[in-house]
Amino acid sequence: MNTLLSPRLLAVPLTACLTLTAATCVTPAASATQPRPAAQPGPAAQPRPATAAPHLELPRPTGPDPVGRDILYLIDKSRKDPWVPASGPRRLMVSMYYPARSATGDPAPYMSFEEAKSLLQRKAPGTDLPAEIISGIRTYSRTGARPENGRHPLVVLSPGLGLPRASLTSLAEDLASHGYVVAAIDHAYESSGTTFPGVGLLTCAPLCDQPKPPEGGKATITRNRAKDVSFVLDRLTGRHPAWKRAELINPRRIGMAGHSLGGDAASATMLADKRVKAGINLDGTINATLPAAGLGDRPFLLMGSQNDHSPGKDHTWDGTWQVLRGWKRWLTVAHAEHSSFTDLAMVASKAGMSSPDTIAAERATALTRAYVAAFFDQHLKNSRQPLLDAPTPANPEVTFHNP
Repeated sequence: MNTLLSPRLLAVPLTACLTLTAATCVTPAASATQPRPAAQPGPAAQPRPATAAPHLELPRPTGPDPVGRDILYLIDKSRKDPWVPASGPRRLMVSMYYPARSATGDPAPYMSFEEAKSLLQRKAPGTDLPAEIISGIRTYSRTGARPENGRHPLVVLSPGLGLPRASLTSLAEDLASHGYVVAAIDHAYESSGTTFPGVGLLTCAPLCDQPKPPEGGKATITRNRAKDVSFVLDRLTGRHPAWKRAELINPRRIGMAGHSLGGDAASATMLADKRVKAGINLDGTINATLPAAGLGDRPFLLMGSQNDHSPGKDHTWDGTWQVLRGWKRWLTVAHAEHSSFTDLAMVASKAGMSSPDTIAAERATALTRAYVAAFFDQHLKNSRQPLLDAPTPANPEVTFHNP
């Protein structure tokens, strides 16, 4: 499911008092999903009574380094947008996270108000959760932070179809705190809503609201994402890089992880681009079938929910597992939902809309961060990680499969 909240959670209304990270109580304003009424002549509007703003914050990164963040707007002039060709060339927004010397600079925003409003409209329609809560989520990255010296492995993150790159912020910040440069990508017309400079807010409506997938099915979307990622790598590691801190990147140590369709794109990108040395699929059905040779000797991690991605539950994982020839692991997490591998599980939890049957959002985040970092530490930093060898009593929710 590519939804912020499961159907049973959508049936649970928000009360007027939200229990968040701060003990605050607010009466939500008009639903963020309702259109604003047209302006009418009359007396000047009265100021809204001041209320204490509820506060959400991401889990603190677990690594030793502070985190900096820059934003890149990239345009691939060699390609027209595959979903709206009349809009012109392919556009991408990229958040660059990097290890910093100190927590200098300004706090990086999670997303804009309009992006948060669009996210709620498309992924949690009918809820009373104010968009200000989402846009105001506290992050632990800072704009303009002085970078740490040296060259670092690069990890590309790709979100699920209909989700913004912000949904992987806690994972991106944690990786950066452990010495990685991270490029989180928004693909035009593939998120709930992404603001592009000079263009405005683009949503996935032209793609997501179609009665059927594009010709070739979702594999077509996956293959286009692979092209997007290769273009981003060109702009980050080429002779004239688009990022002013490109010297931080070690171009020989590149990995990719993605959630949902972004996880599908990880294996598809590795198939098309040999620069990507290691990949992770977080709870994503695999639409782009791998050949019999798999990904050669390059390592790949499958990590998903126990209900949907245990052996025999998803034939695309069963088939992919058989053709993977290099180092591989297949892990499932008990009581996880599709959103458990993203920030959106935390949003639902803090809003009081989590199911008691679902793994706690904080625990799901900790497990995702731990296994993703261990995988890249082992395969991009050559640091062996016993966590990946076998089940551990400390993480009873995680099952290792070898069908």
